[in-house]
Amino acid sequence: MIKVGDKVAVLDEPIEGVVLKIEKQEITIKTSDDLMMTFFVNEVVNINEMNNLTDLFGSKSLNDVLNDKREPKKRSFTKEKKSKKDEYVVEVDLHIEKLVPSSKGLTNFDMLNIQMETVKRQLEFAIKNRIPKLVFIHGVGEGVLKSEIEYFLSRYDNVSFQEANFRKYGLGATEVYIKQSLG
Repeated sequence: MIKVGDKVAVLDEPIEGVVLKIEKQEITIKTSDDLMMTFFVNEVVNINEMNNLTDLFGSKSLNDVLNDKREPKKRSFTKEKKSKKDEYVVEVDLHIEKLVPSSKGLTNFDMLNIQMETVKRQLEFAIKNRIPKLVFIHGVGEGVLKSEIEYFLSRYDNVSFQEANFRKYGLGATEVYIKQSLG
């Protein structure tokens, strides 16, 4: 039970103070900065009753409990084992809405040219910077873009490609490996 004169802490805020008055379900406190603040009874906890808090929260201190409430819990994920090759994967999303601010007024031919220019630019960048692996995300659609990408990539001697990891990308991605020359 909280009464006038008790030292209290606010649950969702890093605020502590002394209770000045209690009216119905509201408590007015004076903080260490001499600010008067009003909270609902269920928003504050009595710091004077640390023994009772220890019973409630076990060995955790009030600050630990308040921090747990403040900081979102980190979600646990199972990590996939990755080889060194997989560390530097450049993913290029070729969906037209990712490449241009608006596709309004563009013909299918225009869109395909923009997408293929992006493929060419990204592949040349990867070769120049010795990036061993790229993934082009093209989507499923009718397969026109995928066919164009495969035709384009087949013209390179130092490039091999295959469908990308189904679990990660679904059916709409092509994985490209660049064989680096030692020179």
